[in-house]
Amino acid sequence: MAFVEAVRLAAQGVVLEPLGLQHEAGLRAATQDGQLWTLRVTSAPEPDQVRSYIETALAAREQGHRFAFAVLDEASGDVLGTSSYHDIVPAVRRVEIGYTWYAKRVQRTHVNSTCKLLLLTHAFETLQCQIVGWRTDNFNYASQKAIERLGAKKDGVIRGHALRRDGTIRDTVMYSMSAFEWPEARAQLLDQQAKYRAHG
Repeated sequence: MAFVEAVRLAAQGVVLEPLGLQHEAGLRAATQDGQLWTLRVTSAPEPDQVRSYIETALAAREQGHRFAFAVLDEASGDVLGTSSYHDIVPAVRRVEIGYTWYAKRVQRTHVNSTCKLLLLTHAFETLQCQIVGWRTDNFNYASQKAIERLGAKKDGVIRGHALRRDGTIRDTVMYSMSAFEWPEARAQLLDQQAKYRAHG
């Protein structure tokens, strides 16, 4: 049995469901909204690479080390982006959250915090993870701030860790949250959700 089973998660009008080829057209539209593939610090594919991107994610799911979700608008069914559990290590009950990107129109909205709340809740409360991790480009300051707002702790920097799409070599900033830290982070995320509802 896989550590991460197929599951549908939903809250605040946002749905996470297992990424599949049926999401290809919607994901292509999402990456075109803001030409996300032109940003050197994101993992968003070029429009003509979306099918290959999904196929790669499905292969990784079969191998047990990544589980990708499509992020949908519950009301319209529109694909807003994608996020994944990755570097899944069942023996130590650890997952990382990444491969995350959204159409420009929903960036800086409640969508990202809702997705993180859903993924963290599932990881800690259903999968019984001990640690959830994140990694990001050392120049992706917006991502670092967003991860820190979740309550994650900075573990350190892995120097010369990976290639960017433009061929340059990046340092990777690593973060994590423990099961012990989760209740406080959960309270903070729920507070953010309440503020969104109050002003939405």
